[in-house]
Amino acid sequence: MTAPLIGITTYAKNENDEVTLPACYIESVRRAGGIPVLVAPGESEVEQLLSRLDGLVLAGGGDIDPKCYGCDEVHETVYMLDEHRDRTELNLARFIIEQQFPTLAICRGVQIINVALGGTLHQHLPDRFGDDVLHRAPPREPTPHVVAVESVSMLAGVMRETTVQTMSWHHQAIQDLAEELRVVAQAPDGVVEAIEHSSHPTLLAVQWHPELTSHEDQSQQRLFDELVKNAKK
Repeated sequence: MTAPLIGITTYAKNENDEVTLPACYIESVRRAGGIPVLVAPGESEVEQLLSRLDGLVLAGGGDIDPKCYGCDEVHETVYMLDEHRDRTELNLARFIIEQQFPTLAICRGVQIINVALGGTLHQHLPDRFGDDVLHRAPPREPTPHVVAVESVSMLAGVMRETTVQTMSWHHQAIQDLAEELRVVAQAPDGVVEAIEHSSHPTLLAVQWHPELTSHEDQSQQRLFDELVKNAKK
């Protein structure tokens, strides 16, 4: 069988006029048997794009402009705002929900799904949840913490675990959950760590970064394996 083409959204263009993505996303897709295809911000023809792909990873990196979820105030810690990336990924999110396109949403990707469907975000988690559970180490470094996964969920079935050790790298998370979504995993402090959609059977969406540990943690690699399996169908 031909290996499926898996799109991976990239970071916004940086100050050096470069569009980048950590290689661990690419390596995780390749281990799963997919062919990675990088999707740069600014693409408007998302339907045409997805017609040539078999699956999609909505990657992490940078914050969504609060205006996208109806908030005019911007917290001082918000960073890497890019209207081109926001627009492309919000359009992608709406299309993948409508078409039930096989997707793995990671960190920012979960937030994009929620915002695209009408939800909102906490702009800075320590303001609401304190620092008992670190979701990002100072100044902006990944850090491990445990996540509890609902036993009756697609996510638990895929990962084959209900208590997972994750690498966390975010300072924002879901606040108001979009109506079509349900929470299926949480951190010990109550932060939403994974969601599922009421009618999308192949959407996996986690707030942590499975690509950081998938090379050594099979439960994290299974998220990419499941995406590629669904993309082959």
